[in-house]
Amino acid sequence: MVQKTLKVAFQMDPMETVNIDGDSTFVLMLEAQARGYDLWHYLVEDLSYLEGKVTAVARPVTVRREMGNHFDLGEECLLDLAEVDVIWMRQDPPFDMAYITATHLLELIHPNTLVVNNPAEVRNAPEKLFVTKFLDLMPPTLITRREEDVRAFRDSHGDIIVKPLYGNGGAGVFRLKETDSNLGSLMEMFLASSREPVMVQQFLPEVVQGDKRIILVDGEAVGAINRVPADGEIRSNLVAGGTAVQSSLTSREKEICERLKPELKARGLLFVGIDVIGDWLTEINVTSPTGLQAVNKFDGVRLESTIWDAIEAKL
Repeated sequence: MVQKTLKVAFQMDPMETVNIDGDSTFVLMLEAQARGYDLWHYLVEDLSYLEGKVTAVARPVTVRREMGNHFDLGEECLLDLAEVDVIWMRQDPPFDMAYITATHLLELIHPNTLVVNNPAEVRNAPEKLFVTKFLDLMPPTLITRREEDVRAFRDSHGDIIVKPLYGNGGAGVFRLKETDSNLGSLMEMFLASSREPVMVQQFLPEVVQGDKRIILVDGEAVGAINRVPADGEIRSNLVAGGTAVQSSLTSREKEICERLKPELKARGLLFVGIDVIGDWLTEINVTSPTGLQAVNKFDGVRLESTIWDAIEAKL
């Protein structure tokens, strides 16, 4: 156990937007407060660099599990992030140039200030691209901006999923069956709205049984929930209407976790959420993974305590 009081800063979205019944950052804050740490809150747009110093306009914060009255903020001050023990990078994606810039700034102070997750590896391992390092664990996948390549992929695999490469929360995910005539229009929309490629994958019919979120802490699987899509939906994300149900790990899922473990530990990716449909790994979430409260509820655990124990061990 760490003897001193830790100074912990949360780089995240506004406190007013926090859903206290589902937000993973909120329970991480509650646990840190219970351990006597000093907590600070700031928005990513309040992050600055000047003459070698990385600072944030931040405010001390206290939290409580009280709906509609879940936080208090103190007086605003300029916080030298090199003097903070731990920084949580928990703002929601999109994973755009603003997000990437924040990783570069935080990398200047890590690991003397422990940033969770390691900002250089967050930058180097975006969820949908990181999974391509594990070819035999993932479903057939195409990353491209070429409509003709998408058509050839659908000709080969039939039913497909098309989604933004850097999206989150299930936004912009489309299913295109073999006879669907909307492929051209859909690609026009994607290409007009972004310079980025799209990710195309073979549709996995097992998704109707659920898309499993597995939580890993310093490479170790510590819990899982199954997210079942609503009727008529293919997206199982909880923010897209999916329902969380209790789950344990299959032998295949344990195999996937063991394969990922050394890579996650080597990269300093301490809190990770992976997504598995059937026997296939679809995403490795490292930017702002969620699921702690759902696993806690079903399994009677406190994964936020496990995470803070791992952080204390790092310190």
